[in-house]
Amino acid sequence: MRYGLIVLWMLFCSITSAAAQVRIAIGLPAVSIGITLPIFPEFVRVPGYPVYYAPRLSSNVFFYDGLYWVYQGDNWYASSWYNGPWGRVAPEGVPLFVLRVPVRYYRQPPVYFSGWRSDAPPRWGEYWGNEWEQRRSGWDRWNRSSAPAPAPLPVYQRQYSGDRYPAVEQQQSLHIQSYRYQPRDAVVRQYYQERAAQSAPAAAQQKKQKTQSAKEFAPGQVKKQQGAQSAKEFAPGQVKKQQGAQSAKEFAPGQVKKQQGAQSTKEFAPGQQVKEQRTLGKSSKPRDDGKGKGHGKGEERGRERDK
Repeated sequence: MRYGLIVLWMLFCSITSAAAQVRIAIGLPAVSIGITLPIFPEFVRVPGYPVYYAPRLSSNVFFYDGLYWVYQGDNWYASSWYNGPWGRVAPEGVPLFVLRVPVRYYRQPPVYFSGWRSDAPPRWGEYWGNEWEQRRSGWDRWNRSSAPAPAPLPVYQRQYSGDRYPAVEQQQSLHIQSYRYQPRDAVVRQYYQERAAQSAPAAAQQKKQKTQSAKEFAPGQVKKQQGAQSAKEFAPGQVKKQQGAQSAKEFAPGQVKKQQGAQSTKEFAPGQQVKEQRTLGKSSKPRDDGKGKGHGKGEERGRERDK
């Protein structure tokens, strides 16, 4: 019984340790590694391995199990897109088949690869030390006849180059839509799970913003509001009513006639006109008070005497 408990405890510890190693395998995809790939590179399969390499590049770029792998500056990096961004991979998390790629397929091998067999994998145990060698014991031994088939290349990414290369927020959704392959390696699966978890809040935020925008600026809602406003401000009946009231007030026929009649009565009243004409005639007619007549007769008599 005691022996069984010890065995279970050891198994639990080993599983916990392995899980911890997987969890810290790949860092956040925000590392600049000094490699820029303007277009989708050409990949060729490494003979006998489920891994591709890029023979036309001057960098150590590989493709395995749905991810791109780069060995640059003595570190491993991974990404789901050919030009990154890249996440740093701990030595304990690099997939075994990536570690097993022979030296000859490294297009830019580091100096310490010199003297190593070109048809054999790099001596990672010597470089990373005994502790790593113990954790990944047997990494360079496998049944070559039972190697898994390589994952299909994500050739859909060829159409995304230069200015069309997607932003980080779009990469996850595009990859899910266009690449149906399901990875086998535990580290690769974890990578996709973490990327999905990281993109979920951003996707939820975008969805919320779109919903808010649709709510605030929905064409039907805008038309409804505009229609209500127009109906309120410019309703034909209301306009006619207002115009009619204005017209009735300003241009009512009776009012006009009344005003015109008052003006005509004041300016052209018959009695007033006769009165004014009489006054005018009286003031302009020569004065004849009788004295004038006598004065005329005297002048006539004087002229007769002179004769």
